[in-house]
Amino acid sequence: MDLKQHIRSIPDFPKPGILFYDISTLLAHPQAWQATVDRLAEAVMEHKPDILAGIESRGFLVAAPLALKLGLGFAMVRKKGKLPGKTIPYTYDLEYGSDTIEVQADAFHEGQRVVLLDDLLATGGTMKAAAELLRQSGADVRAAACIIELTFLKGREGLDIPVTTLIQYDD
Repeated sequence: MDLKQHIRSIPDFPKPGILFYDISTLLAHPQAWQATVDRLAEAVMEHKPDILAGIESRGFLVAAPLALKLGLGFAMVRKKGKLPGKTIPYTYDLEYGSDTIEVQADAFHEGQRVVLLDDLLATGGTMKAAAELLRQSGADVRAAACIIELTFLKGREGLDIPVTTLIQYDD
């Protein structure tokens, strides 16, 4: 199945000049969504994770059903102030300014093998920050996986973990 046929492109979203790759059409197609989860499961299992971590918010849509399929736990990487209880923050630089992401302090155990998931890899900044945050919490970050990669932004070049993507856009 060609998963790319199930991705909708929306021009000028969220602002003029941006072409947004929308996975909602993929999620709405049961066979395409099942094929996506199956392919990600195959890619993720080679890293032998103990738990999967999804990056807010579309990464939750990817990681949670995948964790269920694989019989693994699931943890959330969220924007600052969105998780209850004690959290571990990580602040990182953006092109203009900075952002902070967090995990719950007890989400990962020392040495626990983790694979990070998101819907899309663009510049890699958030993925890199999430990997560093998980390492600070004691996790052994083994790999990352995404449905879509915008290869022209070279996001994987800034990452020090293997990255698997199912669909690539070169421009």
